[in-house]
Amino acid sequence: MTKILLVEDDKSLREIYGVRLLAEGYDIVSAGDGEEALAMAIKERPQLIVSDVMMPKISGFDMLDILRSTTETKDIKVIMMTALSSEDQRARGEQLGADRYLVKSQVGIEDVVRTVHEVLADAPVAQNTFAKPAAPAPAAPVAPVPSAPQPAVPATPDAQPAPAQATPVAPTATPVPSAPTAPAAPTPPTPVATPAADAPTGELPQPTAPFSSPRPATLGERVIQPVANDTPTPDDMASRIAAELASAGVPTIAPETPAPTASQPPQPPVAS
Repeated sequence: MTKILLVEDDKSLREIYGVRLLAEGYDIVSAGDGEEALAMAIKERPQLIVSDVMMPKISGFDMLDILRSTTETKDIKVIMMTALSSEDQRARGEQLGADRYLVKSQVGIEDVVRTVHEVLADAPVAQNTFAKPAAPAPAAPVAPVPSAPQPAVPATPDAQPAPAQATPVAPTATPVPSAPTAPAAPTPPTPVATPAADAPTGELPQPTAPFSSPRPATLGERVIQPVANDTPTPDDMASRIAAELASAGVPTIAPETPAPTASQPPQPPVAS
């Protein structure tokens, strides 16, 4: 399996490139600076190094110079990736022996993957591109089916299209400006009368009949008669006593009638 050494001080970028290249089937080892990358290169012996330029301790250019001057690492292919886009930096990288020089702001991760395949010359689509296409299977012969002759239809001459009649266009009326209207005077608001409270009426509620049920049909017109008083009056008592005495033979005493008295003349006043 092809081994690639990723040298990047940005951990997030190192992980992104590592996951993407791992998906391509490569064995990935990584380092965070140039000094660690030199030790990993001698120990792991990768086939390709993808390295940043601006790193702590040892820069990418210095690391590349040491790799090319060391016997164990001088044949390792190197791709330099950096934010330095000047032509002087590019010329320096190529002079030190970089196989490719990529500017991060001008390429994406898929461009990096394609460059890796180009440098390693192991493009996965090569075998599919040059493979001979499989010969198609011969189709079974189909017996021709005789078709019944169709009667010829006489061609009819094409009807000449009628000339299109021009549609008269009605003249557009020129709009007449209307006379300005005088602004209407503002109308004062009409006061709204407040409804007066309902005055209490002097009528009292009418009493209702105590009957809670309809009046029976058998109840006739009743007339209240006065009650007869059996208690004897004083005149009746006197007549009864007289009748009892008369029946017993006791003489009754008639009441005496007082004798009339003569009226006396008035007395003259006495002189003193």
